[in-house]
Amino acid sequence: MTTHGRRFGTWISGAGMVLAAALTGGCGGTLYAFTANSASSKLETAEALGAEKYAPYEYYTAREHLWKAREEAAAADYGDAIDFADVAEEYADKAITLAKQAHEGAGR
Repeated sequence: MTTHGRRFGTWISGAGMVLAAALTGGCGGTLYAFTANSASSKLETAEALGAEKYAPYEYYTAREHLWKAREEAAAADYGDAIDFADVAEEYADKAITLAKQAHEGAGR
């Protein structure tokens, strides 16, 4: 292989790594946005059902994890942001379930 061929191969390899980094960052941001929006929507539902009163631990755990997810995303740390948003969504689901059960029990 000639010197020119090696330089071209090195350039292609470097360009590929830059492209891969750019695409990975974009995907992380997109995945974070989807997860955070879902968690935020569920947290709003939990709030509307009175989860602050009926499931305070779950509600506030979801709220704080969503806040931390947003903080991590602002620092472009999308891996951690997604993890925090996932936990927020999980606890928002639990808060919704508990609040609904409390409403059902009150209607008896």
